[in-house]
Amino acid sequence: MIDFRTEPARYCHWKMTFAGPVAVLAMDVDEHRGLAEGYELKLNSYDLGVDIELYDATQRLRFEHPEVRSVILTSAKERIFCAGANIKMLGQSSHPFKVNFCKFTNETRNAIEDATRNSGQFYMTAIGGPCAGGGYELALATDYIMMADDGSTSVSLPEVPLLAVLPGTGGLTRLVDKRGVRRDLADFFCTTEEGVKGTRAVDWRLVDEVVPRTQLADSANQRALQFAANSSRPPDARGITLTPLRRTIEDRTITYDHLKIELDRDRACATLLVEGPAEPVESPLARGCDFWPLAIARELDDAILHLRFNEEALRTWVFRTEGDCALAASYDAFLAANAEDWLVREIVLYLKRTLKRVDVSARSIFALVEPGSCFAGSLLELALAADRAYMLRGPRAGDEASPARIALTDLNFGPLAMCNGLSRLESRFLREPDQYRNLRARLGEQIDAEAAHALGLIGFAPDDLDWDDEVRLAIEERAAFSGDALTGLEASLRFGGPETIESKIFARLSAWQNWIFQRPNAVGEKGALKLYGTGRRPEFDPRRV
Repeated sequence: MIDFRTEPARYCHWKMTFAGPVAVLAMDVDEHRGLAEGYELKLNSYDLGVDIELYDATQRLRFEHPEVRSVILTSAKERIFCAGANIKMLGQSSHPFKVNFCKFTNETRNAIEDATRNSGQFYMTAIGGPCAGGGYELALATDYIMMADDGSTSVSLPEVPLLAVLPGTGGLTRLVDKRGVRRDLADFFCTTEEGVKGTRAVDWRLVDEVVPRTQLADSANQRALQFAANSSRPPDARGITLTPLRRTIEDRTITYDHLKIELDRDRACATLLVEGPAEPVESPLARGCDFWPLAIARELDDAILHLRFNEEALRTWVFRTEGDCALAASYDAFLAANAEDWLVREIVLYLKRTLKRVDVSARSIFALVEPGSCFAGSLLELALAADRAYMLRGPRAGDEASPARIALTDLNFGPLAMCNGLSRLESRFLREPDQYRNLRARLGEQIDAEAAHALGLIGFAPDDLDWDDEVRLAIEERAAFSGDALTGLEASLRFGGPETIESKIFARLSAWQNWIFQRPNAVGEKGALKLYGTGRRPEFDPRRV
């Protein structure tokens, strides 16, 4: 089982050091501590285990270190920055693992950009030594790249000539969309093995600055201090510790403090029951990791990653909630009223990133809104993210619970936007802007099933007589369809409207990489990925299809 829970004391591959407003996150991969057998992580190459630690480190920098305003990504090894994803690891991995690995790595790099853009924690890279493939893609996720000007340091994206695959974590998109590299230069760069060095790399916009190798560390620190001076993060604030998540895994259940997952392997379905808050709002600084919105974000984050990698046969996720809608809405009101507070900002951004994981997961997403549910504000986003939402109309026979209600809050109107830059409500009403604007008038209301259906907030509102059969048939039908076809269907329908760098990475690049990873030119017995390092040349099918 792959476990995404870790902490700095358990890191094998990264070192964090701090000097005032600047943190240095140095890659120091232990080549003998790969996540699986059969490969060595030489030359600072990485596998999923390396990226799990990187993701954990970036989270801790945001929550535990408000004083950190700039982060320098670099290597702790002499004469090498990073050789990218480990090729032997990719060659021996299953196709689903490779795709999920690329997706998680993409999400981590997007989170780095999010920290720079929204948290006042500026990321830059200092490169000393070859920086290839996924190593350069990691550098591209930062907003400033400094490189040693010597004979051995270069940047490259050699996946096409060496491996017959594409850079898998946003390199192509960031080259042209983020850094503005000219198309013809990008084409040359991405089809040569050797890479680009020195002032040519600056001229082509592949890096921002080159300095003598002996001055790299000092120059990077000086530049990081300049970036830190423009940050809004409070230098004297106290952070909160991200304590280990409490989780129990059994054969058919996974249990957290506020989240219980039931695993129905017969119907290829996981039901995630999210519990609303049980106590009135209290300061997040006082509550720490037990502050309900933060606890929910952490638990859902871990659960989504666990289900992606460890329960890939469960193809439908059903979200349910329980609790007091008004109390859940009061937490959203607190977050909205204190949006300028650094910690509140980080909690909302974490919720946003976690919900994005739902959007881009290759699973069918259903939501069931029933009596006793708590789909209010930030939890309503789970229903808005669903491919289908069912809401029970009226009471259940013999049940004294009040009929189901949902509630809109300020967090539904922008702070938790999808990767296309739109809120889920905006995406839902893409050609009905008046309807979207009119929904603001319903803030604070407890909306019943008939009204929710009329407003377009849910798709189906069966009564008690039809509920069980309709829901059962929908879930069983989903399990009978082709998983490949459903993945293409859902990804095509979820992201209407404009595109961003982030949506292009997940939509275009992920789709192409998914396909290329299955082609004989890459993974066949005579494919480049299989033969890499053997001394034998791959044999390519020359047809362009």
